[in-house]
This record gives sequence, C-alpha cells and structure tokens, in this order.
Amino acid sequence: MSIMLSQPAHIAIVDDDASVLKALSRLLGTCSYRTATYRSAREFLDSLQHGMPECLVVDMQMPEITGLDLLHHLTRHGIRIPTIVMTGHDEAAVRERCEAVGTRAYLRKPLRGEALIAAIDAATRRQQADGAALIPSDRD
Repeated sequence: MSIMLSQPAHIAIVDDDASVLKALSRLLGTCSYRTATYRSAREFLDSLQHGMPECLVVDMQMPEITGLDLLHHLTRHGIRIPTIVMTGHDEAAVRERCEAVGTRAYLRKPLRGEALIAAIDAATRRQQADGAALIPSDRD
C-alpha cells in the first residue's frame, strides 16, 4: 500500500511593498507553503495563464489596481481563489465589500504571523472541502 503525500499549497502574495513580500514569503516558507510574490495586481493577473494558486493573500492599498479592484475583476471573470485581504486601513465599508465578494479573512497590518497562517490553513482546507473550482468560466 502506497501513501500519497500532498504537495504544499501554492500561495500567491500581492503587495506593492517588496519588504512585505519578502517577509511573508519567508514566513510561509517555514510552514512548507510554496509562494509566488507579485508587486502589482496586474503582474498577478498576468501570471494566471500559468496556473492558479490555492490561496491569494492581497494588500488592499496598491497603486493602479487596488486589492478590492482585483477581487472584483476575479469575480467578474468567474475566477474563485480563496482570498485573504491585508490592510493598514481598517474601514468597515471596505471590509463589508471584501466580504461581499467572498474574502475568507480580512487582516490588519502589521500582520501577526499566527493569524495569517491560521487564515491560510482555514481557507485552503475549506477550498479542498468545498471542491471550489479555480478555473475561470468561459464568460468574458
């Protein structure tokens, strides 16, 4: 009888701050997650042609395309990725808008590593249990 070991979850991190990307990538690497980092929402969107992550960690405040704009874009295109939003500006209205598009967690910066890891664990477990499709629909 052979035992199949699951591959570590692939986590995409989107933030315009390079030091945040480096710190989060290191933190998640210590928990055996595979990470890919992106300095902009556009860079992340361009990467989707190569495959979908199991979880997305995205900053709310970014130039050009905000985290919320990115979530709306993904939703419009039928792309469902369990998402964790991080922000330095906790606003109730923004939190509600994020929750309305299915955000799994909304965390304030500076992040507590334990809170982020717990949110990712919960999001990826729920995604596996739900069998959530991460493939975009054929609608444009």
